Amino acid sequence: MKGRTPVMTRIRSRMKSSLLVIVCGVLMLWGGQAAAASDTVRIGLVLQLTGPFADSGQQMINAIKTYMAQHGDTVAGKKIELVFKDVTGPVPAVAKRLCQELVVQDKVDFLAGFGLTPDALACAAIASEAKIPLIDMLAATSIITTKSPYIARTSHTLPQISAPMAQWAYDNGYRKVYTLVADYGPGHDAAKAFQKAFRDKGGEIVGEVGVPLKNLEFAPYLQRVKDSKPQGLFVFLPTGQMGVSFMRSFQERGMAEAGINLITTGDVLDDGAMDSMGDITLGMISSYHYSAAHDSPENAAFIAAYKKIDPNSRPNAHAIGAYDGMAAIYEVIKQLNGKIDGDKAMEVLKGLKISSPRGPIYIDSETRDIVQNVYIRKAEKVDGKVYNIEFETIKEVKDPGKEL
Repeated sequence: MKGRTPVMTRIRSRMKSSLLVIVCGVLMLWGGQAAAASDTVRIGLVLQLTGPFADSGQQMINAIKTYMAQHGDTVAGKKIELVFKDVTGPVPAVAKRLCQELVVQDKVDFLAGFGLTPDALACAAIASEAKIPLIDMLAATSIITTKSPYIARTSHTLPQISAPMAQWAYDNGYRKVYTLVADYGPGHDAAKAFQKAFRDKGGEIVGEVGVPLKNLEFAPYLQRVKDSKPQGLFVFLPTGQMGVSFMRSFQERGMAEAGINLITTGDVLDDGAMDSMGDITLGMISSYHYSAAHDSPENAAFIAAYKKIDPNSRPNAHAIGAYDGMAAIYEVIKQLNGKIDGDKAMEVLKGLKISSPRGPIYIDSETRDIVQNVYIRKAEKVDGKVYNIEFETIKEVKDPGKEL
């Protein structure tokens, strides 16, 4: 039939009305979701939550919770929402997939965390493509900030703390030193920076060795060091079980009795592991950008607040990088009035100054890397426990690693 019956006309009219209602409903739903999304700022955190570096991830989570407990979970009228992803360890392929999920599925406004260099490097291109700020809260290889204009660092670099250790060692009578580092990016950076600074002063590197990441057997390496008869052994190992195992081997092999003094980055004499290592660390010298014993009102407030989150652990440098990373993110949200734009966010971060529990810090406008004090510390007993006590300060140290 070519014509429409009254019944057909009524049916089509009702279908159009129903379709209009459905469309309006969908548009209202989308509008509601958009409104809800505009009321939040989402931070995607890629951390080691399980596996051999889980302690590091927990320190960072504790510090993030500490910052939010002190400063609230709402900034510029926006609710802060955290999205955690577990990368388990140095697994770049997993880190890249997790960052993609955070950007595409979770619609985060910031990427942050990154306890290990390979994971941070894997996500650099994603930050660039999505134009999303990536806050490196821990990974310490110099090149990280060069891999994307959307990366800023709130932790440290290994050259930044290794070069001052070399200069202090030479100034205090060391002339022959052996270097032992973990065989990956940060270890290579630490060795190069220490060796260059020590040689520039006139010192001699009598040997060097890189040990596999996660290695827990140090006896063969320490025998090689002993045979070289250096005055000092410079060591970088990532915070965690490697450092604890090394310290035990150092003592068991009688290195100090052989006249070999340990000089190290603070990663080995980690605040979080000092209680488990105990008295074997007494008298040992390290260089680092933070100590739980740092004497300042900001650190006292941080320690007290952290203890409320986790009364059974001592905050370390991993915690402080995450804590200051949250401070940087909050400042960006404030200055942009909650309207997050990647390019505008990076402009806020460039030159940003923070009164940190570690001391004053700022983000270099050109490199987007952190500038901070580096402290020479000695392991000493305070109230029955061993702490890294700062006794010398090198102020406003920039990362020298990009020049190596």
